Amino acid sequence: MRAGKATAALAAALTAALLAGCGNAPDGSDRPETSASGDAKPPVKLSVPPAYDGTKGWDESLPWVPGNAEPPVAVLPGAAAVALLTPDTGGFAVRARAADSGKVLWTSAVWSPPRRLEYADDDDIPRVLGVEQDGRTFVVVSAHGTVGKDDLHDGTEVVRLAVFDAVGGQATGRKPLREIDVPVTVKADDDGWRVSADGGRVLVAHGDHGLYPRWGTTVDLVSGKVTDYGPPAGLLKQCEGKTLKCGWSRVVAAGPKGPLVGLGHGFGVPDAWFSDAVLPPGAARAHSFGFSDSWNGDVYGVARGRFLAQWHGAEKNGTEGPTVWSVHDVGSGALLARMECAYEEFPTVTSPGDSRDHPVVTSPSGRFLAAGPVAFDLERKRGVCLQGDGNRKTIAVGAIADDGVAYGTVDGDASHPVVARLDLRTATGDAKVLGSGVEIPRHTAVAGSGLFVTRDGNENVLVAVRPAR
Repeated sequence: MRAGKATAALAAALTAALLAGCGNAPDGSDRPETSASGDAKPPVKLSVPPAYDGTKGWDESLPWVPGNAEPPVAVLPGAAAVALLTPDTGGFAVRARAADSGKVLWTSAVWSPPRRLEYADDDDIPRVLGVEQDGRTFVVVSAHGTVGKDDLHDGTEVVRLAVFDAVGGQATGRKPLREIDVPVTVKADDDGWRVSADGGRVLVAHGDHGLYPRWGTTVDLVSGKVTDYGPPAGLLKQCEGKTLKCGWSRVVAAGPKGPLVGLGHGFGVPDAWFSDAVLPPGAARAHSFGFSDSWNGDVYGVARGRFLAQWHGAEKNGTEGPTVWSVHDVGSGALLARMECAYEEFPTVTSPGDSRDHPVVTSPSGRFLAAGPVAFDLERKRGVCLQGDGNRKTIAVGAIADDGVAYGTVDGDASHPVVARLDLRTATGDAKVLGSGVEIPRHTAVAGSGLFVTRDGNENVLVAVRPAR
């Protein structure tokens, strides 16, 4: 996606939208353009991979989203629909569209986020997530702010969730099944909070920047039960009396057996398993860090109930072996696949595991998984290393289809990235250049179409669905 800078007008519109509790919100002038029937706008021509038709489909513009903010767009699992968040009088509303036609399936009642934090920047906007739990599909809207603040009280910092039934309910004015305010134990700053369901359960994390903030709370969408995991350094019994080794602890996902806790060096699920027991072939049992040995292994990322881990290689003839990458099941820690690849992003003193160069992406079926130049075919239990070798350039995977066709950007000029098509069923990835300016789909298969989220000529967020050929 091409990012631009937020204009003063957009910043003003966002500020107005987030003044919940004060009665101030957009009057509707910043809503995406739609026809009288509520249909999506006709598609603009997009440069997309050959597997998609860039001239057909439907679009919706979100002009209120600032330049560096994550667009509030989500695919609804099993519902063949796309949910978007739009400003409305008094707050925001969810609009769910059929992925194939763009037809509005339902709209929510206006939802008010908590009062905006004084130090928040324009990019700290509400977010939307599609979640499947216990056979049901939900839309989860979240926002960060304060409640109970007035002239006599400082208020409480929270992450507020609104949980909507994605399939059943009113076609217009659909109300949330429940609203939940999750207290923020440690200040989350502007973007130091995240709501995800990568491990299979909804996790509200806060307290640090990046993909994996430190503190975690899980929310059961069906019952509404909220479980605060508390200080992350005290979750794993391996950390008892080992403050130095566990000082970087963070909850990276919530799974069926509890929180997946990453330590920077070592990881595990409390009272279930620890990284020592899931060591892949070729990985060292321990790693020398600082003045002492530490556990080996670091959780790089999580998606669809599986996590990608990286390990220092076992020594051979006094030299550390190549980096080992592996994929595991979040619940059991079971090893699903492994390979050696020269790409590495181990935590350091200045980067204690919260930052990641690349997100973990999967194919819709879950067979293929990748993060940057590290990719796996889990059915065949083998990996594809796309890291450069001094001649061949590095390719970072951004999207994968169920047939193993993937799309990624070639390491080079960041302002004009070259997009390549890959085949992850092959040993080398069989890369073919598509050229610069080609959009990579956010999702490769939504009711037979690809979902693209980009920016138009005016730098407004454009949500575009393009059918497969």
